[in-house]
Amino acid sequence: MDVSISARHVRITPRLEEVIQEKIGGLDHYLDGLDHAEVHFDEARNPRISDKEFCEVVVQGHGHHLRCKVHAPDPYTAIDMAEAKLERQIRKLRTKIQRRQHGDGTTIRATDDVDLVALNAVSGSLAVDDSIEEAEEDVMPSIVKTKRFHLGPLTPDEAVLKMELLGHGFFFFINKETNRSAVVYGRDDGDVGLIDEAG
Repeated sequence: MDVSISARHVRITPRLEEVIQEKIGGLDHYLDGLDHAEVHFDEARNPRISDKEFCEVVVQGHGHHLRCKVHAPDPYTAIDMAEAKLERQIRKLRTKIQRRQHGDGTTIRATDDVDLVALNAVSGSLAVDDSIEEAEEDVMPSIVKTKRFHLGPLTPDEAVLKMELLGHGFFFFINKETNRSAVVYGRDDGDVGLIDEAG
């Protein structure tokens, strides 16, 4: 698999490039048709983020598109985490392809469109054994907690302050300037985004 590497505020050493080529470039072993990967590193500038290294990996080929983002204390750990996440996604994708078999027993071509649910968190390293396929069921997530609170009108700056005081990654509020629903959220680059309801 062809792997392209880019970085901002992170130095890519020859050893790190070798590890990336080995771990990310080797993912095509688990599923035919994956022919290109893009690996991008950046450093979080937000002092509240303890894991400074940010890594995003996109793997694609023959209609498949896998993507993951990870934060880690160093680039090597980030690549290990990204590899584990992508292995999990590939295993899930491969299981879906096998479930959609034709009556004659041949599997669907890799060019067929396959939905992919990206998993947000993974811990440790996940090895994929080609001889054993787990029967993973698609399970819809359940709402396990509900909160109710008063939505008083706030300016976006006031909402950002409340979000930071609460230690949350986002804050839902009524925008005092537009009198409509809005959300402020922390971005990976350390800045804050605002989503405002259209009027």
